[in-house]
Amino acid sequence: MSAGHAESGENHQRGLIIGALGVVFGDIGTSPLYAIKESLTAAGHGVPPGQGEVLGVLSMIFWSLVVVITVKYVLFIMRADNRGEGGIMALTALSLRSPHATPRWRIFINILGICGLALFFGDGVITPAISVLSAVEGLELVTPVLHPVVVPVTVVILLGLFLFHRKGTEGVGALFGPVMMLWFLVLAGLGVRGIAMNPHVLVAFDPTYALRFFAAHRGEAFIVMGAVFLSVTGAEALYADMGHFGRRPIRLAWLALVFPALTINYLGQGALILQDPETLKNPFYLLAPSWGLAPLVVLSTAATVIASQAVISGAFSASRQAMQLGFLPRMEVIHTSLREEGQIYVPTVNWILLAAVLVLVMGFRSSGNLAAAYGIAVTGAMAIDTTLAFGLVLRTMLGWNVALTLTATCFFLAFDLAFFAANSLKIPEGGWLPLLLGAINVLLMSTWQKGRALTREAIARDEIPLEPFLRQFAENAVPRAQGIGLYLATSARNAPIPLVQNLQHHWIIHETVIIATIRFLDTPLLGSRDRVREEDLGNGFYRLTVHFGFSETPDLPRALRQSRLLADWSNPDETSFFLGRAMFFASKPHASMPLWRIRLFLWLQRNASSAATWFHLPPHRVVEMGARVVLT
Repeated sequence: MSAGHAESGENHQRGLIIGALGVVFGDIGTSPLYAIKESLTAAGHGVPPGQGEVLGVLSMIFWSLVVVITVKYVLFIMRADNRGEGGIMALTALSLRSPHATPRWRIFINILGICGLALFFGDGVITPAISVLSAVEGLELVTPVLHPVVVPVTVVILLGLFLFHRKGTEGVGALFGPVMMLWFLVLAGLGVRGIAMNPHVLVAFDPTYALRFFAAHRGEAFIVMGAVFLSVTGAEALYADMGHFGRRPIRLAWLALVFPALTINYLGQGALILQDPETLKNPFYLLAPSWGLAPLVVLSTAATVIASQAVISGAFSASRQAMQLGFLPRMEVIHTSLREEGQIYVPTVNWILLAAVLVLVMGFRSSGNLAAAYGIAVTGAMAIDTTLAFGLVLRTMLGWNVALTLTATCFFLAFDLAFFAANSLKIPEGGWLPLLLGAINVLLMSTWQKGRALTREAIARDEIPLEPFLRQFAENAVPRAQGIGLYLATSARNAPIPLVQNLQHHWIIHETVIIATIRFLDTPLLGSRDRVREEDLGNGFYRLTVHFGFSETPDLPRALRQSRLLADWSNPDETSFFLGRAMFFASKPHASMPLWRIRLFLWLQRNASSAATWFHLPPHRVVEMGARVVLT
């Protein structure tokens, strides 16, 4: 390799690392704003903490970062990539493909996938609220007079953040990485300033201080674990954003900058509290010199906005993947970048998140109150990651035997369940909220999945097999019109209802008829050779199966150009696209669904985005054929 290529490769790698700082580490990177304060407040119950409490909590935070983030996620779970993609949907797809996934396990995997995605959406609501609110609370330290404006300023920032997503983030995306790099350098600098006040705090690296804290406090230590967990929230982002930046840049960014900066800052806050216990009211901001307080509030607000933007964008990506894997109904997806496939905007998800976040901010009114609602959704999602990754995926990919698999799964699951149990104590104080949001999401997704299965069965009853239909067509002289008629089919084995209706009503058909079936696969991206499979059925009829990965845009006209049959097809205006628009009805419960859930599904189905919009079909070339289908 030439020196020029090597230098170009290094620059590219450096760019990915900086980019990862702006997207991947925003959530966990802003945890120092509130994690130490909440942990030591829980440890002292309002009483200034002593040296044992401070060192014990610091030791718990450090070893949580080591075990949960560095070992479990960075070294192990990030190996479980689905062709480079990570996240709960990719992990679910990998688990379903595992040779160890028995039919019963597959049912369990689907349930875990739905629950994991539901909890992820719950986290997506709380993270912007607590992050921005905790940053803006720094205004109270600039001058107590500003206390009444904390909530209004937070609301204005969040409104701007969610409204800004309509324009996309491509223009300012390049700024995110450098701003977050500055943020982590400032974290480290503030931490060094604090450690210089009391270097004895460095003994917190010794895990025995955490063990002594547990021995001395017991029940209280369990409560503190729920607050300590705030320091590792954002671990899912390391895995979920792996497809955008790659495993190596994320690992390097964590090990070389993020992990050291967080550790130094936590130690610095602990040293400050040891020096002056009164600083527990806001140790992060009080680490800064008086002249640097106002700039630090600005930088903190910028960092939390970036962190929130990344979480919201992650919710958009997860929603699209869930739609294409059949977990959610179709919603409008807008691409905000001509170059980046992953930069999308989902209006429905954006407005739902905005409404929920504003309700949280105005209802809880402080980061301390919100901390009670934070954590339980994340711990649940982490436990699901551990179960799927170690129980199925890594066992297959790394060739582990049963004993090693069980040992690793139980070891890391013990941490997840301990954190989950500790956070469950917060349920009466606000932890019920993410559980309620998760339960609503699970209900909607499971109803949509079951409802789709019922509609496929109902449509299949009304369709006729394709082979007899083609034989009957060949025996009758049917006039042919010039051009191409493409019919979307739910099953490649049956004649689409619009095709049959077109013949019944018009007794004419195009000279070229394409019956296209679209399949979304459990891999994120596909090559052009895997895109289209075609079969000549004779007499001008062709059967096409078009495949899309779950992270791809389902642009049907663009995909059709990769077919040999349509290799010279450059103008969609030469084709008429026939779609079925079934109106579903139900008057009694089904064996697998009560009537109220069927009606909920029908409401979701009526409000879903149209197939023409979803598959990017030219509106003026789309013909929709209606049909009444009764769910029985």
